[in-house]
Amino acid sequence: MTTKSRRDRLRELIQTRGFAALGELAETLKVSESTIRRDLEELEKAGDARRTHGGVFWTGKTATMRVFGNRRDTMWPAKSAIGLVAAELIDDHDTILLDGGSTTYELARHLVKRPLQVVTNSLPVAHLLSSSESIDLIMIGGCVRGRTAVAIGPMADSMLHTLNVGKAFLSVAGINERGYFNSDMMLVESEKAMIAAADQSIVVTDSSKFGKVSLSRLCGLNEVNAVVTDSGIDSEWKERLETSGVGLVLANPSGRNEQDASRTGLNAAGLNDQGVNDMDTKQQS
Repeated sequence: MTTKSRRDRLRELIQTRGFAALGELAETLKVSESTIRRDLEELEKAGDARRTHGGVFWTGKTATMRVFGNRRDTMWPAKSAIGLVAAELIDDHDTILLDGGSTTYELARHLVKRPLQVVTNSLPVAHLLSSSESIDLIMIGGCVRGRTAVAIGPMADSMLHTLNVGKAFLSVAGINERGYFNSDMMLVESEKAMIAAADQSIVVTDSSKFGKVSLSRLCGLNEVNAVVTDSGIDSEWKERLETSGVGLVLANPSGRNEQDASRTGLNAAGLNDQGVNDMDTKQQS
């Protein structure tokens, strides 16, 4: 193995793992720890890694984990826009909770350099945020679902019952007149614990989920504070959410979003004193 190929492999290992021990890297690459230290000096100069006692952290560009890399569907522009708008509902130094959906992952992408305390049960979200020096990251433990890479089950629920967060951001697989749904019963139980742990619960979902139903019901329409979705939502659903007392924030995948703060009673995050988001988003292409 040439020096270049070894260093490329070393970079890949650290980037994938987020943190790696020197001995582990030396064993994997079949070289001495002194060789690894010399290679790491070059990675540090490039800004890709930072050595610490006994190991090294990845500090370069964070790669998307494969769980989402293979799921770039037609709604991804909407999810990205929703993530950007949802990030505007978060104040610096907030304590927030993110579940393991693809839309919450897009939200996390806009939080990397912000000073926050983030709780998550999502391996991709934790991987994304782990190299950020400004984020205090708390990882929920439990049984990890291979398909979605989220930790759920009794252990996760038990830990969630001991926590309190300001805002929880949840993704769903379907929304109908009975409420919000997901396809995994264990996941739904963990999401119920997330709602119980949060002062305010916010659903982030693209407009294709409205009018659909899935295996397990999370809660009723009026049991969350707000929904952040894209401008593809139809007028019937806008009215239904408003009637249910749920705040609605819209993102425009094809244009610039402008917040309408003309209504009264909004705090810095756009949520009123009752925790309901009154703020629609005007769209401008």
